[in-house]
Amino acid sequence: MGRVQTFETDVVVRAARAVFWQRGFEEASIPELEQATGLRRSSLYNTFGSKRGLFDAAVASYLREVIAPRLRPLTEAPVGADAVVDYLMGMRAGLDDPEADAARHGCLLMNTAGAPVAMEQAVGEAVAAYREELRRALASGIAARHPEAGERERGRLAEAVTALVTSAFALTRVDNAAALRSLDAALDLVD
Repeated sequence: MGRVQTFETDVVVRAARAVFWQRGFEEASIPELEQATGLRRSSLYNTFGSKRGLFDAAVASYLREVIAPRLRPLTEAPVGADAVVDYLMGMRAGLDDPEADAARHGCLLMNTAGAPVAMEQAVGEAVAAYREELRRALASGIAARHPEAGERERGRLAEAVTALVTSAFALTRVDNAAALRSLDAALDLVD
């Protein structure tokens, strides 16, 4: 008879997510993950199969618990005319707050995009899918804000704003002022 799991998986995944978000997949050590989660290596491997399995669970948790709530006003009908501005202002406020996870650590997925683990097909696909989800959400907000604009114009605007937002996420850890300027430029474009 196997041992009974005595921990909450979601709590463990959130703790591991914090380590991966701060340190990245490659730099997050098993001892750090053990300390953060309160589990031994054997429990982590029995539950998630590998460090990569734990990382995949952390990414899924990040998308579900961090990203989805932020994008919801841009994706659920009816999308308000101010939804895209509110999203950008909220992101700017988060990156301007030195205590916020986003300001200190950037975006888990944008950080991952530049890491060796992104060369693994499933990870690369997750990063690309997130970027596309962000672009679609911003396009929806832009369409609500500028219904008079043509589809091609709105599409180009969505691509530009997406690039500025992802740039801000990638830059904030090393040059927060530049990250904030990227979001200011995005706000200028949509307003």
